[in-house]
Amino acid sequence: MPNQQYTVNDYPIQTVLTWIKHKEIAIPEIQRPFIWKAVRVRDFIDSLYRGYPVGYLITWRAPDVRLKDGTQSVGKRVLIDGQQRVISLQAALLGQEVVNKNYKQARIIIAFHPIEERFEVANPVIRKNPEWISDISTIFDPDFKVLNFLEEYCKGNDRVDKEETYQSIHHLQSIKNNTLGIIELEPDLDVETVTEIFVRINSKGVTLNASDFVMSKIAAGEQYGGHDIRKCIDYFCRLAVSPKAFSNIAIDPSFAETEYFTKMIWLQKGRNELYIPSYTDLLRVSFMIEFQRGRLRDLVALLSGRNFETQTFEEEIVENSFQQLRNGILRYIKQNDFERFIMILKSTGFVDNSMINSLNAVNFAYGLYLMLRTEGTNPQDIAQLVRRWFVMSILTGRYTGTPETTFDEDIRNITNRGAEAYLDIVEKTNLSDTFWDIVLPQQMETSSRKSPYFNVFLASQVKANDKGFLSRDITVRTLLEGRADIHHIFPRNYLQGNNFTPRDYNQIANLAIMQQEINIAISNQSPTTYFSDLWKGCKTGEPIYGRIDKPEELQTNLDENCIPLGMETATFENYAEFLEKRRKLMATKIRDYYRNL
Repeated sequence: MPNQQYTVNDYPIQTVLTWIKHKEIAIPEIQRPFIWKAVRVRDFIDSLYRGYPVGYLITWRAPDVRLKDGTQSVGKRVLIDGQQRVISLQAALLGQEVVNKNYKQARIIIAFHPIEERFEVANPVIRKNPEWISDISTIFDPDFKVLNFLEEYCKGNDRVDKEETYQSIHHLQSIKNNTLGIIELEPDLDVETVTEIFVRINSKGVTLNASDFVMSKIAAGEQYGGHDIRKCIDYFCRLAVSPKAFSNIAIDPSFAETEYFTKMIWLQKGRNELYIPSYTDLLRVSFMIEFQRGRLRDLVALLSGRNFETQTFEEEIVENSFQQLRNGILRYIKQNDFERFIMILKSTGFVDNSMINSLNAVNFAYGLYLMLRTEGTNPQDIAQLVRRWFVMSILTGRYTGTPETTFDEDIRNITNRGAEAYLDIVEKTNLSDTFWDIVLPQQMETSSRKSPYFNVFLASQVKANDKGFLSRDITVRTLLEGRADIHHIFPRNYLQGNNFTPRDYNQIANLAIMQQEINIAISNQSPTTYFSDLWKGCKTGEPIYGRIDKPEELQTNLDENCIPLGMETATFENYAEFLEKRRKLMATKIRDYYRNL
């Protein structure tokens, strides 16, 4: 019979706060913004006051590791679940500021009415009302003198009952003696087991992200600089979203003196819209390039000191793992490399964030770029390999499904065989003539605008500097970066009027990027009508739609947009045939684009 994998104990709230104060419990205090609204903090405190259940905290004791002198260190408690509740206690009872959803330091002040025994979020009206204790954190101050306070309170509220008021205040103070149930997980559990326990205990069906475990492990490793590593990850991702937050980060004096801070100063100059990494993305790439591994749960184990061969935990592995992670993060955030990679990414034709549905494809491409840079590969070769790997990943959906497993496999093969040789194997396996001629056209039979194939097609147009559909001067790139319409070549209303469904008329082979004014002018006319008008306008030199006024220019535009011949006679009866022809033309264009990356 298996051993029980966790124990359940009750601890006074004061004990939990003492753990936090003495850093015996690892709370990644800036892991995520505090997401609870102030009224939820109020309700939480009210529940404690009335003795209602508030759920369990879940902690995972970091494994004891063997020190160099042969003794065992005692690992910290890592808070797995309950961060919002614990921070609520810190904010309301101890008066500490929290980082809100806008990444700003803010107070959450809870007021208490001792006569009515009611809690509210403090506001100007409450602050002016002498019946309210406008900030309950004053009650929990070590220097608080209850009798002195009661004397002053009763002077301002002559109709209150002194004894009842004392009892209410005493009851409020006793919250710190209330107990919290804490589920303490065994230190030797792996990430998957901890996740499963979390789901079952909470009955939420929530899947914990491995990167969340990594963040907690980093926060627990203060003796290895984990606190600053943690801040670096959070601050970098915050600045990637909002460069204006730099001023708030710069006033963190201890962090401003670190190497991490100097490495990310460049982010204040403006936001890059193409690749905005989350902390998961940053961790995944940093782990990939330094450890040549793809599964973040392995990073959790390594930061805990796990020796995969002996199945023991060792201090030296903890120290080395933190150092390697630090090196990987510094490489990731380096301005020169990050910006060069963005340039390579844009050179594939992916110029807008909306075109990228797989951040893992971007992550692996950036990791590959950094690995090749470290190896001293020729910059031109790096650019070509990264471009091809990225687009191959998008076309084949390589990092969907089980991305970490594929990451792990690809990293090991690239390390053992070399990037160029391994890419050649992958291309021969996944991008054969059968793929281009049969598989890709079949996969393009979809009505999802998020289809990776449609995005790759648009990228191929950007790369070729193609004009928008029926545009004489404006390119697809300009339209994607500015204002563009998605035009239905067989207009939507035209097909609707002939009993076609959304799945029919929204096929990606029926879509093209177009100027809004041209799209409006065409409206719901049949292809027979507006294509005939297009050719007529070229013959007379007076175009009806757009400014193309020469037959050869019109044919070039149609070729660039993969429009089949004979559209001037096309009707809804030819729609299925049109889709089949255009899919093949689009697939051919994508094939030629890929081979020329």
